[in-house]
Amino acid sequence: MQTELADFIRDTPEGREADAILRKCVHCGFCAATCPTYQLLGDELDGPRGRIYLVKQVLEGAAPTEKTRLHLDRCLTCRACETTCPSGVQYGRLADIGRAIVEQKVGRGPWDSLKRRMLGWALPRTGLFTFLLALGRSFRFVLPASLSSKIPGKIGAGAWPPARHARKMLALAGCVQPALAPRINAAAARVLDAQGVSLVEEPRAGCCGALRFHLNDQDGGREDARALIDAWWPAIERGEVEAIAMTASGCGAFVREYGDCLKDDPAYAQKAARVSELTRDLCEVISERPIQKTNAPARVAFQSPCTLQHGQQLRGKVERLLQAAGHSLAPVADGHLCCGSAGTYSLLQPELSQKLKERKLAALGVGEPQRIATANIGCLSHLQSGTTVPVQHWIELLE
Repeated sequence: MQTELADFIRDTPEGREADAILRKCVHCGFCAATCPTYQLLGDELDGPRGRIYLVKQVLEGAAPTEKTRLHLDRCLTCRACETTCPSGVQYGRLADIGRAIVEQKVGRGPWDSLKRRMLGWALPRTGLFTFLLALGRSFRFVLPASLSSKIPGKIGAGAWPPARHARKMLALAGCVQPALAPRINAAAARVLDAQGVSLVEEPRAGCCGALRFHLNDQDGGREDARALIDAWWPAIERGEVEAIAMTASGCGAFVREYGDCLKDDPAYAQKAARVSELTRDLCEVISERPIQKTNAPARVAFQSPCTLQHGQQLRGKVERLLQAAGHSLAPVADGHLCCGSAGTYSLLQPELSQKLKERKLAALGVGEPQRIATANIGCLSHLQSGTTVPVQHWIELLE
């Protein structure tokens, strides 16, 4: 694709990066076949190729409009198009660059702006979110069904093994996962403990930054990333941990890109690259043998989050672990498609998100599973709100 970027962006790091990405696109349209929003809406501008053209126009100096922003807002950033693209177009990164510019140039209405500010303020703060969740449980009866359905009952984490092994890995508690599903990290610690690895959390470690970054507060997302690096760095610098084991694929996908996200920050570039290098999804650090499982085998439908299969390009590893633990896998059609959670997307684009959830649950239910397993807290909460089949993190099925 030929480009002629405008003066305001041409010689900037973002401009050079965007130009290289745009020049890889050959207009083939293969991406449309795997784009969830294009499948739902049938609008070229709600598919990757159309959005690439919109971003290209903005970078070449065209004034963006509310319509430009609408089509970019509707993108889930699931990155299925990147998996499909034969030319290796980094669509997700291009969308980030385009969104940042459009956000600056096209104002939002008061209600839309308030929603985004509130989400970016409340969700990354674990203590505040935990309080609000408890409040929501108490007043569930007055909340809209779309919101009350996302509030889980209170559950305990179970015992966390002491850090007794020479091999140690860091875990990220995350911002909402400790309140919504505290068993996930504890279960990971128990499974790894049985395999001779101690999983430890750094109490000062907060949100990874993905949430604010993908709400178009990219500077705020980078601030969160720097704070997380600062919390982890002493243990990394002392050589105490061999890896960072991420139990939420959404966080993992973002932390793995810290090296790129902070490459122009002289104070953090090297540290960020090192953190990215150490980061592994949980499925990469669990050994298939031996899995000392005490729960009965079940028929499991695995929903592979976009951040696992497209963002991190990890496919098949969780499925092998589930089978190694004695579970049977139910068939799942169109497993490459997004469930509609996509961070805060389900709150900001509820109609599209609901349709995608219904499609995903129909696909997951074909094989009549006893359990639905996933690898990301957002997908877990989103899917559970639409089904009576228990939805769990896959690590809980390995205990």
